[in-house]
Amino acid sequence: MRIDRTSRLLPVETPDPVERAYFDDPAAAVARLVQLYDRATRFLLDRFMATLGGREPRARYRAFYPEIRLTTSSHNMGDSRLAFGHVPLPGSYAATITRPDLFGDYLVQQIGLLIRNHGVPVAIGESDTPMPVHFAVATRSDLNVPQEGVLDYSLRDVFDVPDLDTMNDDIVNGTAGPLPDGTRHLAPFTAQRVDYSLARLAHYTATLPEHFQTFVLFTNYQFYVDEFEAFARRALADPASGYSGFVGPGNHLIERADDASVPVAKTPQMPAYHLKRPDGQGISLVNIGVGPSNAKTATDHIAVLRPHAWLMVGHCAGLRNSQRLGDYVLAHAYLREDHVLDDDLPVWVPIPALAEVQVALQDAVAEVTRLDGYDLKRIMRTGTVATIDNRNWELRDQSGPVQRLSQSRAVALDMESATIAANGFRFRVPYGTLLCVSDKPLHGELKLPGMATDFYRTQVASHLLIGIRAMEKLRATPLERLHSRKLRSFDETAFL
Repeated sequence: MRIDRTSRLLPVETPDPVERAYFDDPAAAVARLVQLYDRATRFLLDRFMATLGGREPRARYRAFYPEIRLTTSSHNMGDSRLAFGHVPLPGSYAATITRPDLFGDYLVQQIGLLIRNHGVPVAIGESDTPMPVHFAVATRSDLNVPQEGVLDYSLRDVFDVPDLDTMNDDIVNGTAGPLPDGTRHLAPFTAQRVDYSLARLAHYTATLPEHFQTFVLFTNYQFYVDEFEAFARRALADPASGYSGFVGPGNHLIERADDASVPVAKTPQMPAYHLKRPDGQGISLVNIGVGPSNAKTATDHIAVLRPHAWLMVGHCAGLRNSQRLGDYVLAHAYLREDHVLDDDLPVWVPIPALAEVQVALQDAVAEVTRLDGYDLKRIMRTGTVATIDNRNWELRDQSGPVQRLSQSRAVALDMESATIAANGFRFRVPYGTLLCVSDKPLHGELKLPGMATDFYRTQVASHLLIGIRAMEKLRATPLERLHSRKLRSFDETAFL
């Protein structure tokens, strides 16, 4: 045990220091990260439990996140065909790491690419970033950190608490710059930023982060959830499907198609459902509800899980008189009037369509509808999708909005798609949008109860199945093609 008695308040007690160890085997490097992380959380939990038991704190208790560090003196970046897996310049690069058990496969892959592309080992040791007690306690589902004032002491006097200086999006937004000692960033998120999002995900979706799969569908209606569960049960009944379980809110797991149990009745703000595969490359569906704020919140937090793709499959207003209710819209551009990302990603930044995602969606539409080529135009339009932050935009003076929509050549309007695509661009997560026309307010066809019921009954199952088929096609796409340079800036982190 190391105790620093230089503090004018309580002395600082930390685990004994450990030397950095060097690894050229990525699996061994990750095993060391797990050891250091478990050591830090165990230290904090033991002290926290002791104080809950009534023992007066005799020190300030502090433990540190583990760290990966790479130092190279060569400009050689190995396989330059990849958009990731290498650092751009000689120097030292580092990343703090949390939950290496959860991110094990990801870390083995990313560390392996670094070692292979630069021909040097990685160093694994302790960082100088303290681990907040809240995030150590979060590893125990039966524990909670009491509110300030409940305990006999101030929590901040005894333990480290979350620090906004290391819990922001400066790295992915490109505004972070090197650390004071010149060390550059190796990963897009700090450990504290990841821990924050893992906690938020559990709160908003009522499912643990480990249930999330690497392909994520977003929707804005409960009807899609019902169809997703029905599809999941059919998949579980088919041994050849590759799916092994279905998880709903409350971490309720179904492993058999005939399991009649249902998820907990209390629905969270953005319930998530996970059709799992043993390799984690199944499909998660999140019902984000209506509005760009929810869309940003969900994607802000899911991004730390480093999914391979996310898609929006929801309803929209058709803007062209030639469209019919039930037609599909494949977005190839976005008009952004959602405003929730203006400070992080200015509206002048273009959000490009990603060829691999577009092809997967179009092929999935053709497969499910059994239409191809020119015949697809009967039911699907490709064009600009406008996203706004006012659900009742129809009640305002139409001259301004309609003129902008016409000038943008928009074919559909919703409240989530551009937000999800823009955050995918910002977080380097491949994205796409396939919407279904549920009303045409500019042409006298409003979303009314009778029309909606008929529409939902006939279209939702096909629309969701298209999204699932598109994800399965993307799963078969090599990662180097899916995670292309279109999503990478000039000065990128080595990790995806």
